[in-house]
Formats: sequence, structure tokens, C-alpha cells
Amino acid sequence: MKRIFFSLAFASILWSCKTTSLSVTTTAKQNVQVTINLNEIKEDKVPVTILSPKILTDEVTYSIPKTVPGTYSVDDYGKYIDDLKAYDAKGNLLPVSKTDDNTWKIKNAKSLVKITYLVNDTFDIEKTHEIFSPAGTNIDADKNFMLNMHGFVGYFQDKKELPYDVTITHPEALWGTTSMTDLDTSSTADKFTTPHYADLVENPIMYAKPDYTTFTVDGMEILIGVYSPTGKVTAESITGEMKTMMTAQKNFLGTINATKKYTVLLYLSSMTENDAKGFGALEHPTATTVVFPEMMPREELITAMKDVVSHEFFHIVTPLSIHSKEIQYFDYNAPKMSQHLWMYEGVTEYFANLFQVNQGLIDEKEFYTRMAQKITRANTMNDTMPFTTMSANVLTSPYKDQYLNVYEKGALIAMCLDIIIREKSNGEKGILDLMQKLSSEYGPTKPFNDQELFAKITSLTYPEVGVFLTTYVSGSTPIPYETYLAKVGVTKSIEKTPGNVFLKEQEPYITVNPQTKEIIVIPNMELIEFYKSLDLRGGDIIVAINEKPYALDNIIEMISESQNWKENDAITVKIKRDGKDQILKGKVKFPYEEIDGLKAINSSANKVKEAWLKG
Repeated sequence: MKRIFFSLAFASILWSCKTTSLSVTTTAKQNVQVTINLNEIKEDKVPVTILSPKILTDEVTYSIPKTVPGTYSVDDYGKYIDDLKAYDAKGNLLPVSKTDDNTWKIKNAKSLVKITYLVNDTFDIEKTHEIFSPAGTNIDADKNFMLNMHGFVGYFQDKKELPYDVTITHPEALWGTTSMTDLDTSSTADKFTTPHYADLVENPIMYAKPDYTTFTVDGMEILIGVYSPTGKVTAESITGEMKTMMTAQKNFLGTINATKKYTVLLYLSSMTENDAKGFGALEHPTATTVVFPEMMPREELITAMKDVVSHEFFHIVTPLSIHSKEIQYFDYNAPKMSQHLWMYEGVTEYFANLFQVNQGLIDEKEFYTRMAQKITRANTMNDTMPFTTMSANVLTSPYKDQYLNVYEKGALIAMCLDIIIREKSNGEKGILDLMQKLSSEYGPTKPFNDQELFAKITSLTYPEVGVFLTTYVSGSTPIPYETYLAKVGVTKSIEKTPGNVFLKEQEPYITVNPQTKEIIVIPNMELIEFYKSLDLRGGDIIVAINEKPYALDNIIEMISESQNWKENDAITVKIKRDGKDQILKGKVKFPYEEIDGLKAINSSANKVKEAWLKG
């Protein structure tokens, strides 16, 4: 999973169905048959029917997940299930009681044939919960359905290993983007089969008006499906950059991955009151779900897509190919978490940055900037909390408050390990070699024991790697990053950089009137030189900049375009002050700040550095 806190400050300035025929023929076939009806939406709810396998006990439970792999959070998807009923073959109701947020107990279960219920979506009530949008669900009749299957389908007690047959009836105008194969040739129904429940959960489907592209990279079929409410963004418009990026990723990975199909489901939010606002992505073995605001400028969307999709794609390596028993035998309602988020998310995030400099998509300076930013952000977190302890307890406080450090310190742990291995092997090997060895040792179906991983890694690498892991990953000692960066001839530097004229450390200088959609300079706030030099005052309404009108609908574009301004560029701002239009003219004046950076110096470590970045 990758959360993008794009527009964190921006967000702060914005503001029962009919039962089908009860005549059901009993079957001894041991599978679970699911029907999801996207044609009969009632009060923004989707009806779901489950035909039960043969139950041999007097009582059975049906559960919807409390949490799912990759989210590291308690989300209680059962809260969004209404009116669950159970029936026997004659259509008689069976006694049902809800035992917790996610579980229903069904009595007289030996006669159980069918259960029915209604599913509410999560996108339109995000103010009431903390479900990350890419892991959530959307129901927008005749327009879009985001089916993260864990939000629609559950499992019977002790029956998760049974095959699932899923039929989805849908409007003819909508098409489902998924990595699964549709076994129904009709244009109004799709049928999918998975060998067990875990496979179903790992295969999201997005229904929308057909907008997709496909291409092949080194034998892997890539499918990109897009839902854009206004049609502003199309699959075709982003495919070129996605193909370049994913080709580079495959080149970087080499033989470590043999996935045959990979699907990107991109949902673009309207940013209205009842739409998704959690931006980022969630990984699956052969797919990723991505959510971003539709109003993002194209170049910013492409950059964000490269960040999150590359991160999710690298999850193919870990935890999808290399993982512990806690993940292999994941308990959706009583999850036990692994100690190794430093690897699952940290190594993945590191690869998402390293491959770009390795494959020439970014230069060394940009890579150093990214790593320096991670050091700065990691230093704001609890640097003495053992990473393995945080990981194993990430669902509870105070550990869950440190989860975001997996993208910062987790990636830096991977960087340091990479440097150690490069130094000890004289540049010939790195952390990618280690992951290839671990993938060969384990693979998708063979988990490792949590407590044994460090010893296994040490045996495959060097004693110094084991010392690092026990000292800085399972231990409480902060990592001396300068010591490890010095091994590749990289040192700390102080850089003077221009800040954003509209935001300072995610605190905005502007706000929005939600009724008029007007952009307003925040009153009674100490303003920076940019505003003072133009005589922009608190309470002024920004109507246009350089003759381009701006309002709520394109405020992200305004903030993004300001990143391209240069010091002393001529600027014209049209404002409304005290009900009267005014034109303010002047020059761009940036707020400058000193930030920690990294730079390479000429040294005897150049050979190792080149192997680190380009090997």
C-alpha cells in the first residue's frame, strides 16, 4: 500500500432490495456461489446473494473481513453490510444473529442454502471512517462500481479454502477492469472463478464506461483501466508514460518475476462531498487500485502515478513472493501481523526510487534529494521504537501512529542494507540480489518463520548485514545514515530551496469559500514576501493569475503551476477586494528555506557508488 498525502493542506481548505425467488436447488458441490447484482441498486446499496456449500454443523458463521492484507489497519468492512438473511431450500428464514461488526451466526445451518444482504459503499461516507480509498468501495449506479471484493463477499467458517464462483450482472454500458478472466460471453454478466477466498480478495474489479488500454512488457500483459467522471483523463493519455515506467521496472527486476498479467485500476475522484479523498494505491499480486483527484494537472498525475504504481508493482517481490506465515495464512478477522514491514513496505519503496535512477528515469541529484527527504521525515518519527516491534503491533496504539515510517525509515533501512552488501561484495551484489535469493528460497507458496528471517538473510549475505538488522531494525538504536552513505561517497549538504507561495509545511495561505468556490487569502495571518510585494492582503479573493481564472475546481492546478514560476518572473494577479475588481502587478518573490540534502563527492568509493546506483 502507498498513501500519497497530496493535497493534505488542500483538503483542509476545502470543505432494502426485493428478494429473488426462494426456490433454490440444493447442491452437494463444495464451492461458494456468489451473485452480485449491479442492476438493482436500491438506496445506493448493492444486493448480494451467496449460495452456501453443504454445512455439516448445526451452527455456522459468515464473516466479512475486519482487515485485509496490505492495509495494516482495522477497517471492519462488515459495518457496511445491511439486512443479512439466511434461507433453507424451501425459502424459510433461518435464525441469524450478529456477533460482532463483521460476523453473523446462522443456526440450523445444516439446512442452509442461501444468504442475502445489501452492501453500502465507503467512498461517499469517508468522513465517518478511516478506510483508505483504494481499499474501499464505490457504488454509483450506471456510472462506476469499485469492487474491492473484501467489501462485498465474505467467507463461511472453515470454508475459506473452497473455490468461489462469482457472477456479476451489470449494465451493458459498463465494462469490468480486472486481471481475472471472464467466463461469461454475454455483455451484461461476468463470471469469475477463483480457487479459494484469498484469491478472490486479491482480484478487485472496477466497472465503468469502457476506457482501457493494453500493452505487453517482456511477456507480461499490462491492462490499464480508467474512470474519469468528466472524461478529462483517458487510459490512452497516460499509457505512454506507464509503459516506459513498467518496462524499466521489468528491466530492473530481471528474472525475479514471472507474472503474466498485471492490471492498473485508476479511479479519479470528483472531490465532491461524497467522493473518495484518500489518495494513493493498494497492491495485489496481479493488480493495483489507484485513487487520485481528477482535477490534478496531467504532469502531476503522471508523476504521482509513477510513484504509486511503481511502488505497488514492486510488491510482486515482497510480500507477494517473499512473506511470513502471518501473511500466508492471513486471518481476516483476528489478524496476527508480521515483524517485517521494513521489508514488505520499506524495500518496496526503496526499489520504487532506486529503479528510476538505475534505469535513467531520474538523475542522481533527484535520487539523493528523495533519500534526504526520507531522512528528514524519518527523524520526525519515533526513532528509537524497534521497527520489528512496531510492525508486529501496527494495528494498535502507539505503534499504528508510526506506520507511515515504513515509507521513510523502512526505505532507508533497505538503502543501508544495499550499501553494506555493495561494499562487502566490491559492488558486485546488492539488495536486489538478496531479494532474488529469498524469492528462490521461498516464493509465493512457501512462507518463512518470522523469527528466522534475519538469520536466513545473514547466511545469504554477510555478518555485517546481520549486525545491522539486530542493532537498527530489531534494536532501538537510531541509524547513523552518514556512516553508511560515506561508504558510497555521499555526504550531507545544506541546500537553499524556494518554498511554495501558497503552502508552508502543509499549512495554507489560502482558503476556499465552499458556496462561491472563490479562492481567498486567509485573513489575520502573517503573510510572506510574495503577498507583501504584490500588496495581496488577507481577505482578498484571487480571481485570476496571469489572466488565467482560478477557483475551487482548478485550485490544484494553480498550486501546481506555481512550482514552475521563477524568482522575479513578472506576475499579474486579478483580485476582488471589498467587492471591487483590482489588478495587482509585480514580480514573483519566493520564501526560501534551508533543507538537509545529500551530495556525492569524489572519493575512492566511486566504484561502489556506481554499482549501487547503476549496477
